[in-house]
Amino acid sequence: MSFDYYSFTGRNLGFIDEREQQLLRQARVFVCGVGGMGGAAFMALARAGVGKFVIADIDRFEVSNLNRQVFAFADEVGREKAEVAAEAARRINPTIEIDVLGESWTSELSGIVERCPVVVNGMDDIAAGVHLYRTARNAAATVIDAYMSPLPSVIVVRPDDPRPEERLNFPTRNKDWRDINEDDRRAAMLAEIEHVMLHSSSRNYVDLAIAGEVAAGRRSRMSFAPMVISTGMLMAYEAIALILGRKSGTDCRGWFLNPHQPAIEKPRNAIVAALMRPLVRRAIAEFTSGK
Repeated sequence: MSFDYYSFTGRNLGFIDEREQQLLRQARVFVCGVGGMGGAAFMALARAGVGKFVIADIDRFEVSNLNRQVFAFADEVGREKAEVAAEAARRINPTIEIDVLGESWTSELSGIVERCPVVVNGMDDIAAGVHLYRTARNAAATVIDAYMSPLPSVIVVRPDDPRPEERLNFPTRNKDWRDINEDDRRAAMLAEIEHVMLHSSSRNYVDLAIAGEVAAGRRSRMSFAPMVISTGMLMAYEAIALILGRKSGTDCRGWFLNPHQPAIEKPRNAIVAALMRPLVRRAIAEFTSGK
């Protein structure tokens, strides 16, 4: 059967109109990290008919990725994630345009974000993320991201918004991203955990002993397919809204989706957060110490 873009995207109509479908077809999105949430977002955007991508990933698939990453299959273990994801997207839409990058993406970033006004951050590398956000600001690109959280979440950082390192007071501020060390990474991770605990009910849906081991660097990050893939879908919605010029209620502080209640959890006001912060910091210190 020959491929036809209009037949491929015909059932999108009603959610979007024909003009908007063409906007998606002409759009170019940078997806940095196509493993977990980044891979889920990339898959959703490709199936929605977004026509042009730059994707980057420096990793290869491992057995531990099979529990959550949409392009991970047992017979792909050992292969480069970006290559596998690109092949899968071309099987969905043979007319799709994809530039595939590996480790060189950090040196090519300025040119990438100038071509791609919408960026999906699917990485968990804090130093590279700092580089991504700073470069996106200079190019007036918008970054879609999520928190390290047991609940699905989404953040949209527009060009004039504070960067996460500024908003969460990372020790990386005013430091070259290549000079960010392990102590900086750990402090930044703890600052993000503090925000998640302050502004969501995430602590109620995770084993705090295991979470403490992760935060202390004694264990790999926890990941669960429903959470990871749901997060990727939220990111894809935001990317589509940006491409189509639709309004979105998501800002640089973001929000959390609690499927257990169900509920949307938005940031607390500054006064409540200030009152709660000492308690949260004490709790983080306790569960990271292993006591």
